Amino acid sequence: MFEAGDRDFYSIAVFAGDGIGPEVMTPAKALVARACEKADAPAPQFEDLPGGAGTYQTLGSALPAASIDAARTADAIFLSAMGDPTVRYPDGTEITPQIDLRMEFGLFAGVRPVRTFPGMPVPLKDPRAQSLDIVLIRESTEGLFSPDAPGRVSEDEARETMLITRSVTRKLSNFGFEVARARAAKRSGTGQPGRLTCIDKANVFPAFAFMRSVFDECAKQYPDVTADHMYIDAAALNLVKRPWDFDVAITENMFGDILSDLGAALMGGLGFAPSADIGDGHAVFQPCHGSAPDIAGRGLANPTAMILSGVMMLEWLSVRFECPQTADAAHLLQAAVEEAYAGGTLIPTEAGGNHGTQDVADAIARALG
Repeated sequence: MFEAGDRDFYSIAVFAGDGIGPEVMTPAKALVARACEKADAPAPQFEDLPGGAGTYQTLGSALPAASIDAARTADAIFLSAMGDPTVRYPDGTEITPQIDLRMEFGLFAGVRPVRTFPGMPVPLKDPRAQSLDIVLIRESTEGLFSPDAPGRVSEDEARETMLITRSVTRKLSNFGFEVARARAAKRSGTGQPGRLTCIDKANVFPAFAFMRSVFDECAKQYPDVTADHMYIDAAALNLVKRPWDFDVAITENMFGDILSDLGAALMGGLGFAPSADIGDGHAVFQPCHGSAPDIAGRGLANPTAMILSGVMMLEWLSVRFECPQTADAAHLLQAAVEEAYAGGTLIPTEAGGNHGTQDVADAIARALG
């Protein structure tokens, strides 16, 4: 990895993956590169790496060691979609190398923005639903997904174990507080303090009571951020009824998996929902959607989530390497996406329109210039 000013490019490890993955990755790479060019930011140097269900079928490994090594030395990882319901491991589970990357690099913070803007096909009729700005942060290495707490399956029963540790919960909580604090700073003058909500089920599960206690310990270090709690069932209800009341929220891995899709629905669908999985030294940027093999090769996939994941990647790189030009590139690309949708005439097939992958990409490219 380079330090700020050492050279004029970023090394980006690319996993185009399976199904619609390559279809949405191609325009996303082009638009990220164009935004960097316009902002005079370091150019992305993309390295395509094998990984996914197709790789498992041909090489016998869904995430070859050489791909992991290349991703480890890259400045960022750009991932499209991996997996195929028809390709499974011997135990019956699907191929999920994206989860393997989270475990390999300790990517504990799954950042799932829920951001809407005029022209997006949002399902809620309240005008406030057109300008949502929420950040859901899913712990991505523990909980019910933890490989360190494997389940047991016998002929008569199946059991799963949830693991929540103090060290990771502390890192997740502090990460969430820092995000809430930074967002409040951007709203300076509005009188809106940062707010972080811990979403759990502490009234039933001791593991979640433990998680809440660690969260409360961390909250003492952030007196400028409002800290509160909400049970998962109430959170799901309120995200539908009053999503504009949320600012930033953290939650366990499985709960976060579910709420991420709920958040994507508030945006109009998974094709609009970007994400990042961030650790202490690495980060993966990918859309929330899967590989959608049923529409692969038909040019129907919505590339917006992939492109917005590129915006998140540029934002992260700008902070990590203290490069304001890269922040400018992120802003240009975000603005281009918003401009493309602003008139309400760009409607991807996912939302019931007739604009396919290339139509959406071309509209954003025109707005970017």
